Amino acid sequence: MDKVPPGIDPSVPSPARIYDYLLGGKENYAADREAAAQLIQAAPNAQEEVRANRRFLIRAVEYLADQGIRQFLDIGTGLPTQENVHEVALRKAPDSRIVYVDNDPIVLVHARALLGRNPQVIVVEGDLREPEGILDNPEVTAHLDFSEPVGLLLVAILHFLPDEAAYPAVAKLRDRLAPGSHLVISHGSAGRLDDKGVAAIRRVYARSSAGEAVARTREEILRFFEGCELVEPGVVTVDEWRPREGEPVRTRTEGAVVYGGVGVVG
Repeated sequence: MDKVPPGIDPSVPSPARIYDYLLGGKENYAADREAAAQLIQAAPNAQEEVRANRRFLIRAVEYLADQGIRQFLDIGTGLPTQENVHEVALRKAPDSRIVYVDNDPIVLVHARALLGRNPQVIVVEGDLREPEGILDNPEVTAHLDFSEPVGLLLVAILHFLPDEAAYPAVAKLRDRLAPGSHLVISHGSAGRLDDKGVAAIRRVYARSSAGEAVARTREEILRFFEGCELVEPGVVTVDEWRPREGEPVRTRTEGAVVYGGVGVVG
């Protein structure tokens, strides 16, 4: 990416741009590519996990659409790439409405440029650490009807929040969702990384705009689904969540792990 939007320091890595680079995108700077290289050095399977996470997102959105979900709230959407939430949802259910939320200025610029004047999709600025600001945003409440089921997507975002912010944020969001809503979460975990590898990843994100990264265990990730009925097969590695025929289901013998799951709000 050549041009630098006002207010952006390209020397500070961004999780969204690091993720974009690992997915094979071009919306990133040298600092992001260097950070990605450091992640791969610490966890050689990092790029594979990111791509598996994207496949999980696609399958989860398709599943929600098949369950009749027609409203999608994607918080921490990241930079647009192929098979975004709105593309998958609208392909399955053309009457779907989608809200993207992010606090990264570059994400907002690129998402709005990509979506143009699509009346079924909006992009708003918001921060997961302030869930009320998202839920009470007039643009959001005009686009989504929270008295009807919503698909809430928190994909690869919660591991950038400490416990004291992450668990309350999810609880506040979940409590505003109508019964029958679906909660989609994917989350990084240390897996088989040793303490040295985990520390190296934390250092990378400590120098990024996120400020930190928290590698929770599967049991800690399960806590986010309190008040929900888990969809089979529960919280598993993202490869293992309802894979399509022909998709890889890897046995992880080393490196980090991304877990994913979907819960139904009761």
